[in-house]
Amino acid sequence: MDEQKKTNVLRQGVAAAWPICLGYFPLGLALGVLAQKAEIPWWAVAMMSVLVFAGSAQFICVAMLAAGASMPAIILTTFFVNLRHVLMSSALAVYLQGVSRRFLALYSYGVTDESFAVNLTRFRAGAWDRWRALIVNHLANSVWILATICGTLVGQFVPPGALGIDYALTAMFICLLVLQLQGAIYLLTAVIAGALAVVWYLTIPGDSYIVGASISAATMGYILKRRLRREP
Repeated sequence: MDEQKKTNVLRQGVAAAWPICLGYFPLGLALGVLAQKAEIPWWAVAMMSVLVFAGSAQFICVAMLAAGASMPAIILTTFFVNLRHVLMSSALAVYLQGVSRRFLALYSYGVTDESFAVNLTRFRAGAWDRWRALIVNHLANSVWILATICGTLVGQFVPPGALGIDYALTAMFICLLVLQLQGAIYLLTAVIAGALAVVWYLTIPGDSYIVGASISAATMGYILKRRLRREP
């Protein structure tokens, strides 16, 4: 690859990634501030962003740590929240055939909902390759890590309720939920999950109700969807 082509690849990768980075920076700041309020040190937040790099899972982890949740509950919740990465990676695999395992490991590390959507759209449109996709993943990753660290460093100067920071987690998951409600089955699954979570919260000690309600509702939704497909 000559220098001119490298420059074009870099430029196009950055152009595709900047809208993601624009959204990641304020969200990363919010996570950092929440982590600081939960008395999580900046280096731990940095390590979490490097090793986990999953916004929703990190918000959940911070919230559960602040609430005194047990480590098994946090690990299980993170596992189930991030299971969608298996599906995203499978969808991208057809465009990454023949590449080395080392590249696949480096690429898959940076896959998120947003980078997946951007790269998949561009792969399908053509004129997109693994190097441009890799730039999208890791530029977004770098911005996220920087933003979360900055959030923890400035968090001590931000009052807990300022600018709605304390509502960031709730707001984010409401948005994620709304985006998933693309049909009656999804709406019914969400209602079942909410109802089960409330009932089990009132009757079962500890925080296992979160995982239990999520798994139960997802299973019911899956079974219902399969049955509806079989009907003529």
